[in-house]
Amino acid sequence: MSGKTRPISRRRFTQFLGSAALAGPTILPRVVRGDAPTTAPSERITVGFIGMGKMANDYHLKTLLTFPDVQAVAVCDVDTNRRLHAQKRVDEAYSGRSNYRGCAAYNDFRDLLARRDIDAVVISTPDHWHAIPLIEACKAGKDVYCEKPLTHSLAESRRCIEAARKFRRIVQTGSQQRSSVFGPFRFACEVVRSGRLGKIHRVTVGVGETCKPCDLPAEEPEPGLDWDLWLGCAPERPYHSILSPRGVHNHFPGWRSYREYGGGGLSDMGAHHFDIAQWGLDMDHTGPVKIIPPEKPDALFGAKFIYANGVEVEHVRNPGGCVFYGERGTLHIDRDKLTSTPESIIAEPLGPDDVHLFESPGHHRNWIDCIRSRQQPLCHVEVGARSAALCHLGHLAYWHRRELRWDPDRWEFVNDTEANTWLDRPRRDAWPLPTI
Repeated sequence: MSGKTRPISRRRFTQFLGSAALAGPTILPRVVRGDAPTTAPSERITVGFIGMGKMANDYHLKTLLTFPDVQAVAVCDVDTNRRLHAQKRVDEAYSGRSNYRGCAAYNDFRDLLARRDIDAVVISTPDHWHAIPLIEACKAGKDVYCEKPLTHSLAESRRCIEAARKFRRIVQTGSQQRSSVFGPFRFACEVVRSGRLGKIHRVTVGVGETCKPCDLPAEEPEPGLDWDLWLGCAPERPYHSILSPRGVHNHFPGWRSYREYGGGGLSDMGAHHFDIAQWGLDMDHTGPVKIIPPEKPDALFGAKFIYANGVEVEHVRNPGGCVFYGERGTLHIDRDKLTSTPESIIAEPLGPDDVHLFESPGHHRNWIDCIRSRQQPLCHVEVGARSAALCHLGHLAYWHRRELRWDPDRWEFVNDTEANTWLDRPRRDAWPLPTI
């Protein structure tokens, strides 16, 4: 833990894995000024949306359609119904604008990325479809907002960092808890990093369990769904409606339970709460060096992540959220919940010499502002990649039930040839991990 490191280094938000990233974008966005209500069409950031399921419709599209300095110009989904529904929604939202030319709709994300008039993209696909469009968007000179967990494997995490770094892209990970959408997470991390708990020796992260291999039976394919493209890099298998529900409204993403496409509760909420553990420990730039599976061979909880400084992070069933254990007390932060023992730890306001972290204006707003300024957003690509890495390391500990030694700088297991074959997921030949 960093103790009293006031002020929190703005470089952590403006640097990007080295000074090269600060040199600015290869191609500047067409917009260069602020977000006044009268923003001219030529000064709006143009955005395309890849994946039009629940998160895209209920959160990303809904939010960005209200921004006067943003214009949605294209949507993409392999499901015809969702694609056309999103297109209609955009057209209706902009129906009163003069010179509005309509929203394009695509089945294949590559057609959307080929458009030179799109500045940025929002990726809200299933987890196994995050990395490929993210990397290709960076290569196409587009900034990215990508849902969490940012990646579906350790190899993807490393490649996403490399792509954003090489092509100098602004990448925001959808870890909205850092923007205090769901509770006082920023304040909790400020308290921990200000040293009020004393030296931290343990953190528990209460989220769901790992995922399982897909065993769903075959169903008749949904009309209008490009099932082969939905599968993408994942192994070939028959359609099932749990994986891609029929219709367009408010469906729980059942694919999360299956390891070919998601990561169960360990990746779903784990990408949020492991992210807060990393933030509170000031470990956004690194990760654990040892991962220990639970002692019982059938245990679904109890994996431990040991950091180089000796701090232990443990995956538990309860309590939910994060509990930080220090020399002077404990702090428990979860959505809409913050408690401490003793109570004085959180009762006393932060002072000028305490750690004060970046206060987000909102997760989407922070992303758009950073597209303009070319500073790194609150949940930039390394933040997302490192938080996702904990989830992936946890999965491997549960699946293979043996201790793993991890080098967070080299992104590989230490002297472990077998474990290094687990860095990526199995891929169909048509969808390799993109080179950069």
